Amino acid sequence: MSKQHPDQRVGVFVDIGNMYHSAKNLYNAKLNFGRLLTDLVNDRQLVRAMAYIIISQSSDEANFFDALTKQGYELKSKDLQIFPGGQKKGDWDVGLAVDAITIAKHLDVVILVTGDGDFIPLVNYLRHTEGCKVEVAAFEKSCSAKLVEVADDFINLSTNGKKYLIKR
Repeated sequence: MSKQHPDQRVGVFVDIGNMYHSAKNLYNAKLNFGRLLTDLVNDRQLVRAMAYIIISQSSDEANFFDALTKQGYELKSKDLQIFPGGQKKGDWDVGLAVDAITIAKHLDVVILVTGDGDFIPLVNYLRHTEGCKVEVAAFEKSCSAKLVEVADDFINLSTNGKKYLIKR
């Protein structure tokens, strides 16, 4: 784990869909995003905490989105796309990457909360071009091994499951 100090400016970027489904599928639980944010920042200077959500019009999502806002996240939302054949699509990979690159000049540390290996080029760019340290937080079982390898630090949420998981 790389050294943390209170002067570090931190940005947190959360792939809500990836993390929500990982917690649900691996542990039949929900992730405590509030506790996670507190622990990831860890007395450093939080510049932005952004959560990327897909709106699907499910019954409990409004309460969930409201809770994320109250926990300190700035929400970025998109509607779920439903194609004529019934296929559904909803992801924020490009939007999250653009935001991280745009904000990187104001940060010392970028924390990506996702296990999605599609973010490997982003990690490499942030580290080598912007000079940011990149920490990845995810469940090891559902995280790309290559993403773990290219990050400066990996926070395995599975090791503190009781701390971060809310049983259904």
